Amino acid sequence: MSPILPDQPNELVLTESRTMRAQTAGRVDVLDKVKALTLLPDGIHADIPTVAAYYEVAADAVESVVRRHRAELFENGLQVLRGEEYSAFAAVNLTGANPKARSISLFSRRAVLNVGQLLTESDIARRVRTYLLEVEESATEVQRSEAVERLALAEARMRVLKVANGIVDASWLESKARLVAAKALGEEPEIDPLDVPLYVPDFLKGKGLRRRDVESVQSWFGRRAASLWEAEHGEKPGKRQTDLPNGSVRETYAWCERHRPVFEETWVRYYAKDFPVQGVLGGAA
Repeated sequence: MSPILPDQPNELVLTESRTMRAQTAGRVDVLDKVKALTLLPDGIHADIPTVAAYYEVAADAVESVVRRHRAELFENGLQVLRGEEYSAFAAVNLTGANPKARSISLFSRRAVLNVGQLLTESDIARRVRTYLLEVEESATEVQRSEAVERLALAEARMRVLKVANGIVDASWLESKARLVAAKALGEEPEIDPLDVPLYVPDFLKGKGLRRRDVESVQSWFGRRAASLWEAEHGEKPGKRQTDLPNGSVRETYAWCERHRPVFEETWVRYYAKDFPVQGVLGGAA
């Protein structure tokens, strides 16, 4: 969250910073927590008198906000109906409307909230802004906590990967390290898509195999795929270490997406005929 300026009341930060307003613009639930918001009969929109009544100000105060921040309010759902659109809307939603009126400004809940972020002469608007900042600060604390947990987990995994250096396949190890680092930073990993780790159980599930079938097939599937790879490339795939549910560690092949063609060949040669329905599902996925 952007720092709150020390020389002004906290809630006025929103009136000064469009970036801060954008950060909290989706929290329309705050409106009803501060005060019940009455909408027009369509249940979606409010007009200027309705918005003014909510914030307990004169209509011209809302009109002034609209004039000064028209583009921002339109981004947040404000719209103006004229001509036939206005007539059709008024016939259903505006009982006792001014017969001379030819247009209407309609505010979505998000636009109503946006007015509250900007309106300085309303106690209700001030309470809305204060509530928004409290919610934002609370969310930020949760995000910080989650970030610390992510970093601690990533650090532990990196230590394991460092120990595995020289033991498991180098390209697989590098890809795994990139994935761990990216998750810790909350970013997308910058790795070649072909280097993304590929796991036999996930491949088999993608073919539609049930859990018990996956457990039955996966061991021999990996061996057969390794044999096909060795026959074509003159060497077996690299190895990696896998943690088992019972706490032990097993060495398995370090497959990645570039190995998918040999997985498909293994499937067609040895398993497709035994799992015809699953095979069709997998091919369609």
